[in-house]
Amino acid sequence: MLGDYPALGLFFILTLAFPIGAMAAAWIFRPKPKSMPDDEKFTTYECGVDTKGKTWIRFKVNYFLYALVFLIFDIETIFLYPWAVKFKVLGPFAFIEMIIFITILVIGLWYAWKEEALEWH
Repeated sequence: MLGDYPALGLFFILTLAFPIGAMAAAWIFRPKPKSMPDDEKFTTYECGVDTKGKTWIRFKVNYFLYALVFLIFDIETIFLYPWAVKFKVLGPFAFIEMIIFITILVIGLWYAWKEEALEWH
């Protein structure tokens, strides 16, 4: 009855040891500054270039649509993989459900294509 507790204790110790060890190694091997960082270190930047002019500008919605389309197809892949692994066990009902799921995604892709959401302007 008590035979599983040593393995459980070992996993608990490893669960604590890995993050603590990683943080300790990062602290030991990090570059150590010789003095306090200067003001340049605390400035905000984007891609290493200082902004010129107004920094509050409107972005085109297409950039966000690209991200949404990518997210949709990324989630599709997450749902397709376990389904493909257990395809023979699930039977025809799961196959029909997946056809409906893929059809909905294809309709979404068609709509995004029709609205020119995939065009980079």
